[in-house]
Amino acid sequence: MTPEMPKRSVDTSKPHPARVYDWLLCGKDNYPVDQEVAEKLPAEAKANAARNRAFMHRASAWLAHEGVDQFLDIGTGIPTEPNLHQVVQAIRPAARIVYADNDPIVLRHAEALLVSHPEGVTDYIDADVRNPEEILEHAGAFLDFHRPVALSLIALMHFLPDDQDPYGITRKLVGALPSGSYLVLSHGTADQHPELERSTNSAYKNGAIDLRMRTRAEVEPFFEGLDLVEPGLVTAPEWFKEEPAPVYERSGFYVGVARVR
Repeated sequence: MTPEMPKRSVDTSKPHPARVYDWLLCGKDNYPVDQEVAEKLPAEAKANAARNRAFMHRASAWLAHEGVDQFLDIGTGIPTEPNLHQVVQAIRPAARIVYADNDPIVLRHAEALLVSHPEGVTDYIDADVRNPEEILEHAGAFLDFHRPVALSLIALMHFLPDDQDPYGITRKLVGALPSGSYLVLSHGTADQHPELERSTNSAYKNGAIDLRMRTRAEVEPFFEGLDLVEPGLVTAPEWFKEEPAPVYERSGFYVGVARVR
C-alpha cells in the first residue's frame, strides 16, 4: 500500500453508491442516509448484489488461472471478503492489484484491510472514474502496462448518465491497456424485471444518486472493439467457467469479460 494517502472527511449527510452497495451485501459500513436509499430498493436488490459479487469472484479467478497477474479495479467499494486481490493472490501470490474509488470511507478501509500477499502488491488511489487520466497515471507506478492488465469495472458505469460519457471513459481506460489485457464489466439493467425499474430509479433519485440502467443493446458498446470470451455478454448468474451450469436466476446485471486485441 502507499505509505501516505490523502485524508478526506466522510460526508454522512449524503448517500454514496459504495455504502448503499455495502448495505445490500449485508455490510456494516454505511450510514442512515445510505440505509434509507437501500431500504427503498426492491427486495430483489440484495440477491442481485450477491450474484454480481459472485460473478466478480469467478471472473477474477478465471483470469488469474489464465495467467493474468495485474489488475486495475475501479469502483472498488467497501472491502467485503473475499476481495479481488484475495481471490487473485490465492492463485497467483505475486499478483499486483491497484484499487480506485472516490469515497473516503472506502479509503479508510482500504488502508486497513486491502493488505497484499507478501509476494504481491496491493495499492489504492482515491480517485473518480470520471478522471481516468489520474487513475492511469497512478496505476502506471505499480502496474507494468507493457504486460496484460485486467481492468475491472464492476457495478460502476450505471452510475454515469449518458451526458458523462461512460462509453468514452471506458474506451480511454481500455485504450491504455496492452494487447492481451481484459475488460471485466458488470452493469445494472431492468431487462429481466422491468416492473422494478421505476422503484429502483426512484430510490436512487431520492438519494440524489445518478442511475442509468441500460438494456443489453446499450451495454454492448462498452465492449466495442474487444473480443468477448465465452459465454459472452450474459446476466451475472450465466457467466461461469465450470460445470454444471447454474440454475437459472433472474438478474439485474449484465456482465462480460473481453480480451483486448
